[in-house]
Amino acid sequence: MKLLIKLRTALALGLLNIARVTAYRLGVKLRLNPVCHLRATPPRGPFFSIKTLKQSTAAPLADWQASGQLFGRWPFTVGAQAPDWLASPFTGQRVPNPQRNWWTIPDFDPVTGDIKVIWELSRMDWVLAFAQRAHNRDAEALTRLNTWLADWCENNTPYRGPNWKCGQEASFRVMHLAMAALILDQVNTATSDLRELVHLHLQRIAPTVQYAVGQDNNHGTSEAAALFIGGSWLAAHGSAQGEKWQQTGQEWLEDRCARLIGKDGGFSQYSLNYHRLLLDTLSMAELWRRRLAAPEFSQQFYQRATAATYWLYAMIDPDSGDGPNVGANDGARLLQLTNTAYRDYRPAVQLAMALFSKQQAYPREGPWNDTLRWLDIPLPGSHAAPPKSVVADDSGFAVLRHGAAMAMLRYPRFRFRPSHADALHLDLWLGHDNLLCDDGSYSYHAESKWLQYFGGTASHNTVQFDGRDQMPRLGRFLFGDWLRTSFLQPLEANEHAVQFAAGYRDRAGASHRRQVTLSNSCLRVVDEVRGFKQKAVLRWRVPHKHWHLEGQRWTNGRHTLTVQTSVPATRCEMVEAWESRHYLEKTPVSVLELEIQQPGTLTTEYRWAA
Repeated sequence: MKLLIKLRTALALGLLNIARVTAYRLGVKLRLNPVCHLRATPPRGPFFSIKTLKQSTAAPLADWQASGQLFGRWPFTVGAQAPDWLASPFTGQRVPNPQRNWWTIPDFDPVTGDIKVIWELSRMDWVLAFAQRAHNRDAEALTRLNTWLADWCENNTPYRGPNWKCGQEASFRVMHLAMAALILDQVNTATSDLRELVHLHLQRIAPTVQYAVGQDNNHGTSEAAALFIGGSWLAAHGSAQGEKWQQTGQEWLEDRCARLIGKDGGFSQYSLNYHRLLLDTLSMAELWRRRLAAPEFSQQFYQRATAATYWLYAMIDPDSGDGPNVGANDGARLLQLTNTAYRDYRPAVQLAMALFSKQQAYPREGPWNDTLRWLDIPLPGSHAAPPKSVVADDSGFAVLRHGAAMAMLRYPRFRFRPSHADALHLDLWLGHDNLLCDDGSYSYHAESKWLQYFGGTASHNTVQFDGRDQMPRLGRFLFGDWLRTSFLQPLEANEHAVQFAAGYRDRAGASHRRQVTLSNSCLRVVDEVRGFKQKAVLRWRVPHKHWHLEGQRWTNGRHTLTVQTSVPATRCEMVEAWESRHYLEKTPVSVLELEIQQPGTLTTEYRWAA
């Protein structure tokens, strides 16, 4: 049976993608891929020069002066010297034998653990912060920018060690260097060592771009964008190889947008945070194209980029910038030019809306406008309509809005591999308060129990059948037997409420239909479940604040949540569980669990003061 599941999953992933990944791995293993034979001498700098510019009206980042933030959450002390690029910033443990060929280094080393922790400082977020202050005539910041870049080059021998292992990580560095050049107005006057640093990175990215494309995720968009940005930059300075990389990058970027972004704007990774990463990538590519006066991308590129912008706009709270913690969340945050929280998505939406829709998403003045100011993008005169109820059926998301309340229902439309078993998960927001919350990812390198929990069905606001995940887990990042929606009720709205429903039937025969109705003061959810063998467990996850259970009524003194069942409930209790709103962070939440052992209907009402 497991072999059949793997075969079905392989067909869903796509035979061409499997061939791409297999060819890459075999090519590296047999040393046939040209990436294995790259050698180079690192540049020493200086990378950026002194240039007197008009001081920006936007505030530079507060981070990376005395301290920075890792994964948008964890403080990191900035000292007089550059950090150790080959050690965990959390433990100080260094990567063993860091001069090894990058392909011999595992993703999850038994000594240093999660390689993402090693990569974090080498994503070069600090380049942007130093460039901002150097723009504002801070000579010390310019010195530190050049010193840290020189130190990075000296301690990361080209194509050796952990920081050369991933083409996407190399792509992030290229994009950040390019944005720094924009901020410092040194695109046309880039130093030879800066151009050489970009060239080294593109040599690493280009031979393995097929592998990135085979992932059907942000690896392909990131690496294509870096090839376009870096290649066109080198081409503008007379490099014939740069022209080839520019063309390759543009072709793949347009191809990836056409394939991975649906007409409704949903992205292949079904994740709010990865969606922001995608949007910032597309924005940087468009910004760069305009700066170099290169030909426009395809019409389809702009259509999909615009749709992706509105998708994220529909999801987030306009007053806080936060949104559902849906899908994988690994702490990624590109193009950080504003003093806003990690979970504030407004800067990315405001920039993309201005570039692709020629509108402001948020008409009020605020730090979300600072990215545009740093990159010399004028604020459009027109404003987008406020976010409203919408169904993004290509990607399986329904957003219901009524008054100050928003509900988001996740239903299975898996054209691409899901990272969470979260079918029919429901998020509830009242303004900036997340009343019913999702779980997040916590860590890609954790004990087995945490890998099983975060992303598993038991960590979502949905129904779990027979104590199993909705789909069998085949690997750290892969589920099999992808669910399909078997029932759909169109969105209906009137002045009193908005309503939507969806359902699925899994391969074990269990079925779940969920109808959601949202009004000014109440969320009503009707769950019809059947086909399971032993039990069905409904879970509602709420912030860990003074909730207590009274029969099948749950209250915190201000809000009440009640569940009525058409069959006897065999268990109803509060338990403690976890959520992760930032990478490597887990905090407690309270969960109402209600169990039935025969087919039936469960009706939930969550009420608050209107």
